[in-house]
Amino acid sequence: MKSEPVVLATPDSLEAPSSVAKACRILRALAGGQALRLTDIAQATGLDKATVLRLAEMLAREGFVRRDEASKLYRGGPELQRAGSAALAQFDPRAMARPSLLRLAGQFEDTAILSVPSGAESLCLDLELGRYPIRANYLEVGSRRLLGVGAGSLALLAWLPPREQEAALDLVCAQLARSGRYPRIDHALLVERCVQARARGYALLLDVVVERMGGIAAPILGADGRPVAALSIAALNERITEREAELAAGLQREAALCQNLLQTTTA
Repeated sequence: MKSEPVVLATPDSLEAPSSVAKACRILRALAGGQALRLTDIAQATGLDKATVLRLAEMLAREGFVRRDEASKLYRGGPELQRAGSAALAQFDPRAMARPSLLRLAGQFEDTAILSVPSGAESLCLDLELGRYPIRANYLEVGSRRLLGVGAGSLALLAWLPPREQEAALDLVCAQLARSGRYPRIDHALLVERCVQARARGYALLLDVVVERMGGIAAPILGADGRPVAALSIAALNERITEREAELAAGLQREAALCQNLLQTTTA
């Protein structure tokens, strides 16, 4: 199932965004790697189509956006790819986490996912498909989700410092209310699940984002205690509930290994 763009509009209580902020929304919508229609970008950014068209044309002239004249679809351009590569050069956990993804998918036979925080969203950087016939194909490398929408993004949200978590919750809940995409997720549920995650030492989210499916995740923390990434496993609900303790232990073990590697490389 193709993932849909995350709505990136800011809450109504904030002042009107500048042209730069609007352009950033467009770039963020295209950063997932999908080819999008003008309507898709407008929906994802909360901007009207005329504004999106005007700014997309400007970004295309600078090489940040590419438009296919035949299909009328928009993609990220070479300059956006260069900027992304430069950002990953600063911190790219994929090589660090790839052995963990392989071990987790091999041991539990379900899809293992690496996510990183990106503002009020999580970004899927890498994944390893499990051998179990029913796979979590609703999440793709490069796709974005609001924090709390999925086990990995819930782990990233739960381990944020309190004031930052509160601000992220306000932004996430405003966007959820605006989009109406996940009616089971609200402020009370996210707060409850964050508290539970911190108490358990891992995040668990079942039958909330996708019916009969869920996820379990452990954060990878930096030296300052902030979440820099998360490892998660997505599977059918029963495959998680039947093995919850074992899955949690495996994820926590691999997250600890990644944290040790991170501290070694940044020391």
